Amino acid sequence: MLGLYLACFVGVLVPRVKPRPVASLAKTAIANAMSADPKKLIRIARETGGPLAEAALEALDLGLRVRDLRKAKGWTLEQAASQAGLARSTLSKIENGQMSPTYDALKKLAQGMGMSVPQLFTPPAKPQATARMAVTKLGEGQGHATTTYEHELLAGSLTKKQMLPYRATIRARSMDEFDGWVRHDGEEFLYVLTGVIRLYTEFYEPVDLRRGDSAYYDASMGHNVISVSDDDATLLWVTSLA
Repeated sequence: MLGLYLACFVGVLVPRVKPRPVASLAKTAIANAMSADPKKLIRIARETGGPLAEAALEALDLGLRVRDLRKAKGWTLEQAASQAGLARSTLSKIENGQMSPTYDALKKLAQGMGMSVPQLFTPPAKPQATARMAVTKLGEGQGHATTTYEHELLAGSLTKKQMLPYRATIRARSMDEFDGWVRHDGEEFLYVLTGVIRLYTEFYEPVDLRRGDSAYYDASMGHNVISVSDDDATLLWVTSLA
């Protein structure tokens, strides 16, 4: 009975410690980083493109931020905790918002992630729209003819594209018309617009594709296309350039 009374008495006198708000942690982190190496903090602020203190104090879920950073590296909790020199349970509690890490723990966590403490509190940059666009009207593409295909390059006005789109008329009627396999870097997508084609690939059986059919394949694998319809088939072809 006395033990129960004492437990209740202590519970009244010793309130539960609540996790500190992220803004408070960020202020402490910035203050510690500034006192440790102000030049480094200024450099980081310049690199992030804005006042670091303001970015750090934006609404930020520290646990979610840590989890996103860990997953971006493809690490498990165990791997991330080992990198940071923290217990797995500690890292789990941080990610789930169940504890407020000390500055020492934050420093270890940041070092394990390969960044500074202030960067740990800086929200990831939002992707900016490039606002690039190109319109190619029917028949206005850049023509490029070969003995087997007649290409019409689309979106030719755009430079540094990640994809190369073109309309192709398939002149070839036999594999004998090709000088071996066509192969190049990247991946390729084709969509049959008219007619019927036969797609030959180095590791698969030939397949006939009709209007509305499509195929996506590794372009480094040998591939050739011929028309098998009465009229030359036409395709929309898209090749990755990255």
